[in-house]
Amino acid sequence: MKHQERGILSRYDLHKTPNRIAYGLMLLVIIAMVASMLYPILVTLFNGLKSNAEVNSFPPHFLPEHWTFDTFGKGWRYIDLPMFFRNTLIIFAGNMAVTVLVLGLAAFSLSRLNIPYGRGIHFFFLAALFIPPTTYIVPNFVNLKDLGMLNTFQAFWLPAGANAFFLLLLKSFFDGISHELFEAGRIDGASDFRLFAGIALPLSVPIFSTLAIFVFSTAWNDWFWPSLVMHTDQKRPLATAIYQYVINVRRLDTNVKFAMLTMVMLPPILVFLLFQRFIIRGLHMGGVKG
Repeated sequence: MKHQERGILSRYDLHKTPNRIAYGLMLLVIIAMVASMLYPILVTLFNGLKSNAEVNSFPPHFLPEHWTFDTFGKGWRYIDLPMFFRNTLIIFAGNMAVTVLVLGLAAFSLSRLNIPYGRGIHFFFLAALFIPPTTYIVPNFVNLKDLGMLNTFQAFWLPAGANAFFLLLLKSFFDGISHELFEAGRIDGASDFRLFAGIALPLSVPIFSTLAIFVFSTAWNDWFWPSLVMHTDQKRPLATAIYQYVINVRRLDTNVKFAMLTMVMLPPILVFLLFQRFIIRGLHMGGVKG
């Protein structure tokens, strides 16, 4: 007989009227939350399948009366979407490489190496979490301008190496790896970098998978910072291109706008649905400790 874990409420508990009322209210709240999240997604999708006259009609209809599928083809040809897709993936790949190498090595150093004032450095990065991210925009822009990195992908990669939250998350994960593994590596003559590359990195695939989802989401959705540092279409990511050429234009039909927004919206949703278990497991294993 297959063993089933007992939930918060047993069958006997559900027979009690107060518990049934509380359980019903919880279900209603969950259903309302799910509906509020799905509604804008479905509205965007269905508006992309309507004619332009139907989208602008009043009162609006939730489902299309006449299904129109050529809007997605028009949206795909309206701007060079493959180029902006490519730029976004390049930004993601560079940010992920910086996260693994820079933040990974820094977190490993704080966790496993006897560096001077290591605890003070740890609390310094912990305090950085309480600083609003918007305060970094002007200093980062000035630094990148002085370094000549505006309108280059380095304008994304360099700030990615200063993510205090990712650093502390990785350090907490490295703290949980058995110390005996590193001692055995040192006995075999392994250097500090070899301990990181040969032991810590392979064991950290779950937490790096979680961070990859966060990095991908940021690279895909961020439009404000790219609009400041990128000045040509050859380097702009997808979100900035959509904001500039779709959201802020009036000559484009509304149904084609919704079709393009649907094409941009679905990939991150699919990525999350496919890899959501890594988010939960990675955050559970790498929970930041004080």
